[in-house]
Amino acid sequence: MYSIYLKKLIATVAVLVSVAQLCAQDKIPANADYKNSKIPVEQRVIDLIGRMTVEEKVGQLTTLLGWKMYTKTGNKVQASDALKDAITTQKIGALWGVLRADPWTQKTLSNGLNPSLAAQATNAIQKVAVEESRLGIPLFLAEEAMHGHMAIGTTEFPAAIAQASTFNPSMNEKMGVAVAQELRAQGAHIGYGPILDLAREPRWSRVEETFGEDPYLISEMGLGLIKGFQGNGITNPENVISTLKHFAAYGVSEGGHNGGAVHIGERELMQDYMYPFKKAIDAGVLSVMTAYSSVDGIPSSSHKALLTGLLREQWGFKGFVVSDLGSIEGIKNDHHAAATLEDAAALAMNAGVDADLGGNGFDDALLNAFHAGDVTEARLDEAVAYVLRLKFEMGLFENPYVDERKPAKVVRNAAHIALAKEMALEGITLLKNEGDLLPLSKELKKIAVIGPNADMMYNQLGDYTAPQDPEFIITPLEGIKAKMPDAEITYVKGTAIRDTTQTDIAAAVSAAKNAEVTIVVLGGSSARDFKTEYLETGAATISSKEDEILSDMESGEGYDRATLDLMGKQLELLQAVEATGTPTILVLITGRPLLINWPAKHIPAILDTWYPGSQGGDALADVLFGDYNPAGRLPVSIPKSVGQTPVYYNHWWPNRRDYVEETSAPLYAFGHGLSYTAFDYSDLKISQSGTDADKFVEVSVTVKNTGAQAGDEVVQLYLRDLVSSVVTPVKQLRGFERIHLAKGESKTLTFTLTPEELALYDTEMKCVAEAGAFEVQLGASSQDIRLTDSFKLAEDILLTTQTK
Repeated sequence: MYSIYLKKLIATVAVLVSVAQLCAQDKIPANADYKNSKIPVEQRVIDLIGRMTVEEKVGQLTTLLGWKMYTKTGNKVQASDALKDAITTQKIGALWGVLRADPWTQKTLSNGLNPSLAAQATNAIQKVAVEESRLGIPLFLAEEAMHGHMAIGTTEFPAAIAQASTFNPSMNEKMGVAVAQELRAQGAHIGYGPILDLAREPRWSRVEETFGEDPYLISEMGLGLIKGFQGNGITNPENVISTLKHFAAYGVSEGGHNGGAVHIGERELMQDYMYPFKKAIDAGVLSVMTAYSSVDGIPSSSHKALLTGLLREQWGFKGFVVSDLGSIEGIKNDHHAAATLEDAAALAMNAGVDADLGGNGFDDALLNAFHAGDVTEARLDEAVAYVLRLKFEMGLFENPYVDERKPAKVVRNAAHIALAKEMALEGITLLKNEGDLLPLSKELKKIAVIGPNADMMYNQLGDYTAPQDPEFIITPLEGIKAKMPDAEITYVKGTAIRDTTQTDIAAAVSAAKNAEVTIVVLGGSSARDFKTEYLETGAATISSKEDEILSDMESGEGYDRATLDLMGKQLELLQAVEATGTPTILVLITGRPLLINWPAKHIPAILDTWYPGSQGGDALADVLFGDYNPAGRLPVSIPKSVGQTPVYYNHWWPNRRDYVEETSAPLYAFGHGLSYTAFDYSDLKISQSGTDADKFVEVSVTVKNTGAQAGDEVVQLYLRDLVSSVVTPVKQLRGFERIHLAKGESKTLTFTLTPEELALYDTEMKCVAEAGAFEVQLGASSQDIRLTDSFKLAEDILLTTQTK
């Protein structure tokens, strides 16, 4: 170990050497290879790295917070002094959230940027980077984009958990295309998403950002978004780089605490949690983000076995790894796995982190670690190459600017708004429909609409949402009014989500008594306000001031729950309305599964919309009044109690035993969702074609619409390994397809199972499809199995985990 004095001496000498190097390289020839678009990218990368100082290399790996990098005066935007300083002194390579607007950034509809001004801002920022730096390297601009670009004036799509409820990856691809177009039109290059974390801990605050509890569903929905973002390649000026979140196993932290320790074994990690990430890497995703959590005692941002051993060496990942905001500093400050920031920077860099989100993890700390000999120049060059390679491939050196007239035509256009509604429609899930109360008659004259989520636009949009123009957000109340213009519609809020001081249940009861039907809209909220305090990472802190009116926020990053009850007096409101005897429908708008045992027993019709996005109100009205037949499916199981959790359907053997107080089964299982029509399953056939990896086992089934109207059905295929060398799940989703059938129409579907879908990690951690019997289950949910059959695999098939 170096003494502190020796380290200071080395750092001083290094600075002098760097200054001399900079002077020697001050003039860059106009015909430098890296400036020549006609030569191979790799040659350009090598040439540019060879011209860079160590400070420029470290700067290229630094991603600062972007919303501080512009100033706005009226309708004019220019680069800020903060940007010019960052380019000059830190020599930064990227910005994050330049266009982000929310309470944390303090950017509002008035002081933030509309899409046209956004393009003006990114052009001004790139101009400084390209024209006022020694090497003229354009910046990467990264933006949050999980359910639409998190910026003012963009299209607000349903949250990820609602996207997953569609069970329609092609819908995610369409959304990805639209979001990518909006990002690129405004000057951004990287979209953060999809999130591939498994949501098996409902108390965790970020369930809404995930595609649910099942690895296969997550991988298919994620692949849809990746394909939409990246298309056939990032040379296309309408495509963006997709950044996977969060590597790895982030969603099952101890106690549901966001960023807490994760305790899972290697086999479960590889078989379940890595399954979606491996699929995404094989599909060519170009960026991966680390997690705040630790896995088996190693912080994710310093986990060399995962970031280098697995991601790079086994899977052949070619893109770049970026830390989550502040997670490199978190190695020291949160996990206490490093004594200094220099140690943390060295650990992250040597583990395989290529870029630092936030700017405090690398920067001076990485420079000091390098000068101390704790990071090699070869590793530094490798990380820089991963970033520069994509800048060259994207064509940013030739085209760093955007057409400032384009956003007005592209961003939040009519087609994108229509797509947001289509996704909301497909995601709405009918949990219960006793006596066929739904759909409602359009002849109704008096309707009561009640509840805290009936007319609160931000409550239906989810976390990572920018300030919105109310003109473009349709609440349930507005949707119902538009659908039923001749009906007398009475609205009473009744109570808030959490706060109990502004409750008027009596008014709600009065409205219900005078109505023919009552629609009660309850649930949760991830809506942030400008009074909320935030951590450095952007996660919200939770206020406990006794005299403060509580916000509705009970979900979203930082809002972990100890219970899953409907908060405040929501259940009391629902019970009072139901007691009037007026037929009552419950609509849930929420970001996580909540306990709805009483409603499931007493309320005849229940719809779950999750966070349905900007067009959620119109979509809900279409479903309520029969203009759309719902076919959403639950991507997570809904438990009966917190004590039941985890309650995901694909738990490992043995079968779960019942508790003293209740059964072990969830209230509503994964894959559950009803329709206004009925479907019959028949003619299940299984055929095998030797050991062909592309068409190994084919399963066909015929589905017929036997009801009175057209509708969608989500056909689900589950697989059970009857005997295996290690413990496996009781069943696993291994195929699904959403189909539309007219009344009386039938369709035959064929699912293909490859060895990969049959595989497990054996006692020696080899990925193998083992010989033996497998049971195939076809049905409408993980519990509603209509047909079963089996097949046998004659011999073991060893799979390689290396990407070809």
